[in-house]
Amino acid sequence: MTALVVALIAGAVVGLALGGLGGGGSVLAVPALIYLLGFTPAAATTAALLIVIATSLTGLVAHAREGHVRWRTGGLFAAAGLVPAAVAGALSAHIPSWALTAAFAALAVVAGVRMIRPRAGVDAPDGARPSSTGRVAGTGAGLGAVTGFLGVGGGFLVVPALVAVVAVPMTSAVGTSLLVIIVNSTAALATRLTTPTVLDWAVIAPFTAAAILGAWDGKRLAAKVSTAALQRIFGVVLLAVAVFMLVDAVA
Repeated sequence: MTALVVALIAGAVVGLALGGLGGGGSVLAVPALIYLLGFTPAAATTAALLIVIATSLTGLVAHAREGHVRWRTGGLFAAAGLVPAAVAGALSAHIPSWALTAAFAALAVVAGVRMIRPRAGVDAPDGARPSSTGRVAGTGAGLGAVTGFLGVGGGFLVVPALVAVVAVPMTSAVGTSLLVIIVNSTAALATRLTTPTVLDWAVIAPFTAAAILGAWDGKRLAAKVSTAALQRIFGVVLLAVAVFMLVDAVA
């Protein structure tokens, strides 16, 4: 199977996850780039940010048309993560490949478990009171650091955080999470591009194009299939990927 075909298939899967669930796609993009397309961990996490930004923009437009984006709330939440994302993005360039792989695998475990066993009661009514400004800022900063360090959008963390911490109803959480993902990923990418990283655009371009198309299909799929069922499927895949990456990192 040629690299082009692999990139198209992997990109479509990433897009389905981002479009249907608002997260999880970038956690699949990094291992796909490393193990299927031969990228180094540093190059894969940088390329994943590019892919996530382009794909999330597509999803954001779709959700915004339906009025499912809380612009002010998402903007404030994302603003708290700007500096941490940029700093973490710069620091990641100095981390050994095996440590970056192990850290990413650990995050994939968290993502997989969250998708398989979502926390009960995360939805919030429209009239729910948000948490204190300090807690909102702290949560946004933490998510920004994760985005910068590991090159993931963090949608699987952003969605529940928006619901539980900022009291965004679930109907708007996915669309708003895409706004947060775009801002944090852009900040992280800006610092990463200042470091000497070789990117294979012949692979990244078709991967991104397939992910964008997949995001539209993912949104349509989410309207027809139970979100819980989609989460479990992606959760099992993420756990399998995480185990493989951990074994590879310590071997």
